[in-house]
Amino acid sequence: MKKECVTMLLAGGVGKRLGLLTQNIAKPAVPFGGRYRIIDFTLSNCLNSRMYTVGVLTQYSPLELHKHIGVGKPWDMDRMEDGLTILSPFTVNDGGSWYLGTADAITKNINYIEGYDPEYLIVLSGDHIYHMDYTKLLQQHKEKGADVTISAIEVPWEETSRFGILNTTDDLKIYQFEEKPMKAKNNLASMGIYIFNWKILKDYLEDDATNNNSNHDFGQDILPAMIENNLSLYAYRFEGYWKDVGTINSYWEAHMDLLEDHLPFSLNNDEWRIYSHDSNFSPQLIDKNTSIHHSLVNNGCVISGTIDHTVLFENVEIKKDAIVKESILLPGVRVGENAFLQRVIVQENVTIPANTRIIANSDSEPVVLSNENLESIS
Repeated sequence: MKKECVTMLLAGGVGKRLGLLTQNIAKPAVPFGGRYRIIDFTLSNCLNSRMYTVGVLTQYSPLELHKHIGVGKPWDMDRMEDGLTILSPFTVNDGGSWYLGTADAITKNINYIEGYDPEYLIVLSGDHIYHMDYTKLLQQHKEKGADVTISAIEVPWEETSRFGILNTTDDLKIYQFEEKPMKAKNNLASMGIYIFNWKILKDYLEDDATNNNSNHDFGQDILPAMIENNLSLYAYRFEGYWKDVGTINSYWEAHMDLLEDHLPFSLNNDEWRIYSHDSNFSPQLIDKNTSIHHSLVNNGCVISGTIDHTVLFENVEIKKDAIVKESILLPGVRVGENAFLQRVIVQENVTIPANTRIIANSDSEPVVLSNENLESIS
C-alpha cells in the first residue's frame, strides 16, 4: 500500500529537566493547557495537515502515553489501511533493546516504513507546543528539489546552546549544522522537524547502523554526514509560535503564554483545533464569592476562592478565601481554605492544606508540588 509520505513521531523522551513532572511518565504524556497532553499538539498537527500514516515511537515509561494514544481515535487515525501505529523498541534477533538515538529509532522501524513505500519521510518530535501545517513544509521541500528540509525558528541568543543551529546561505541552503554549540554563529534553530527523501535517508541509516563510533542521532551524525557529502539541505523558516517545554521554566512560561491577549497561538482556534480525549467531567461550578482574572478554567472545577493568571486543569477545587496566582494546577488538585499559592505547579491529585502559603520568587524557578515534597516545602 503505497503512500507518498509517512510520518514518524518520536515520543520516547525522558524529559529529565522537567524533574517531578516526568518522574513516572514520558515527556510527551505530561499534561498541558488545561485538558491536553503535550503530544496532542503534534498529533493534531498531523490530523489538520491530513497526514494520516503516523508511527509513534515510544520508549521511556510508556504506559500512560500508550493509554492516552490508544488507537488514535481522537485524531481520526483509527483506520484500517494506515492510521496510527505505536512502535515500541525491539530487535529482530534478541527480542528487545532501547533505541540508541533518534536515527536508530527510525532504523529499527525501516520495515514499517517500507510497508508503505513512501517517497518522503517526515520525522517529528512529540514534545513541542505549536501549530504547523506540514503540507507547506512538504511543498517547499518539493519546490527546492531538496534531499532534506529542516523546519527552523529564531530563538533567543542566550538559548542557542540548547538547540541544533543551522548556518545557511541567503536562499536558506544549509552549509553547516551545529549541534548545541557553546558559541553559535546565528540563532536559527532546528525545531526537530525533518522531511527526507526516503530512499536517500535509508542508505544513510543503514550505513550509520554499522558505525560503532556513531551516536546514531540525526543532529550529531546523519545531518552532518549529509552536509559533508554535499546533499541538498534547506531550512524552512517557521514564523509562528513554537515552544520547547523541556524545562520547568519553559513549561510554566508556555502556560502563561496561553493567557496573553495577542499571542499568535490560541487553544480557541477553530481553524486549527487541538484534539484529545474527553474526560466527560461535569460543567465548572463558580461560587458567588469567586474572583477570576485572566485564567483558564476547565470542566469539573469548583471554585470558591480567587484565581489570577492561572491554568486549572479538570476537576480542580479551590476552597473559600484561597488565592492562586500565576500557577498551574493539574487534574484533581484540591486547595484548602485561606491557602495562598504563587508561581507554583501542582501535580495531579495533590491536596494543599488550609492556610498553606507557598510563593516562588520571580527570579527563581517555579515550585513543583507533589504529595512527596509538599510537607517539606510548606
